[in-house]
Amino acid sequence: VPYRFVALPQYDTERVLSEHLALLGVQVRRDCEVTGIEPDPDGVTVRMLDSGTEVHVRAGYVVGCDGAHSTVRQQLGVDFPGDEIPEAYMLADVEVDWDLPTGYAVRCTRRGAEREEILMCVPLPGAHRYRMSMLAAQDLLDHPSGQEPGGGPRQAPQLRHIQDVVDRLSPQPAWVHSMRWSSVFRMSHRLAQRYSVGRVFLAGDAAHVHPPTGAQGMNTGLQDAYNLGWKLAMVLSGDAAPSLLDSYHVERHPVGEEVVGRTTRASRTAAGAGDDRGALAVLREAQLLVAYPDSPLNAPDTTSEHLAEGPPPGNRAPDAGGLRQDCLAGSLRWHEMLRHPLHTLLLWAAGPAAVSEAEALARRVADLAPGLVRAYIAVPGATPHVNASGHVLADGGGALGAAYGFAPAVSQVQGYLIRPDGYVGYRSSHPAADELVQHLRTAYGSPTRHAAMAQTS
Repeated sequence: VPYRFVALPQYDTERVLSEHLALLGVQVRRDCEVTGIEPDPDGVTVRMLDSGTEVHVRAGYVVGCDGAHSTVRQQLGVDFPGDEIPEAYMLADVEVDWDLPTGYAVRCTRRGAEREEILMCVPLPGAHRYRMSMLAAQDLLDHPSGQEPGGGPRQAPQLRHIQDVVDRLSPQPAWVHSMRWSSVFRMSHRLAQRYSVGRVFLAGDAAHVHPPTGAQGMNTGLQDAYNLGWKLAMVLSGDAAPSLLDSYHVERHPVGEEVVGRTTRASRTAAGAGDDRGALAVLREAQLLVAYPDSPLNAPDTTSEHLAEGPPPGNRAPDAGGLRQDCLAGSLRWHEMLRHPLHTLLLWAAGPAAVSEAEALARRVADLAPGLVRAYIAVPGATPHVNASGHVLADGGGALGAAYGFAPAVSQVQGYLIRPDGYVGYRSSHPAADELVQHLRTAYGSPTRHAAMAQTS
């Protein structure tokens, strides 16, 4: 992967996304409340309060990203089965004076006679600042109604509560201070039975909630949105039939089910402590191991042994570094080539004749499926072949060929088609333009804007 882990508070993530949306001319409105959803065969009518004034909005599609208490989900009548984890937890944003290396999450556990104690410390921007979570102190739980005697709100954790746990569980003496905020919370695990009903979809916490062991909640929601976003774009532009949207639930519901189950189990076993597969655990928590092996968008995998070591349809397209391109002084990473909203066709050509064949194939695909595919041709060796398109990449270090299972000595063209969200949809030891376009037509239905696709081939 090209990046290391970054621990950002949610408000910073929201700021980054909001600033990027502003550059695209989109403003996030936070003074609106959905009060009703009325879907019909042609669209969706949304009733909402806009700064206290009731308005009706007509939309082609609606995506409910409105959290665990989703009004959209409730209006659709979608069940949200699950349960609440009995243990209550304290959460605090504090500074800590200790000699542990900076920049690392710290997880401490201790088995007691009655229960297993947990202290989780996630580093935040700022000197010695951490977000700490731990089992709630008993004196904060003596009033299960959530109120203190006299009817006031339950007392929030104080520094002494946090310090007491740190004194017991920290691997070295530490002083906790400068607390910004604290709270007591309980965790639930729930999964929506359906991620879509007609033209209305659920994403993020509206579709799944689980214990925050590993911080997969926001990552899962963002992946929901990415998976659905490119499909909605294709349908709205006329490049795919509405049936493409059925794949959203098929692909993402099993992911939500796995994350909810795994994080719930981890919350009951010291948050995964003792996992000796460190690198694998990190990739899993980052959700870089997510795959869609049973997706209806996968082409039949009939490749020969030449690509057997590469990712099959439904798997995440791996990255690779050390690529060279004509006229560029530095090297590139393969994932930089995927930063566009189209499908990416990766063709491997081991010699000049194969390069010419790959160029012809790429032109043919562009003619049959205009505006849907961007093609790159990769060649072994340190020097790219100069061509008019400028889309030839030299795999000097061999990382790309190894990641995708390309056979350098094979003279024929080999290839992959990668979806806009970075997952393999098709691979072939000898790809053909008609076969590629047939895959797109089969997976995405009969598009309206490119009806010629069904006739030309």
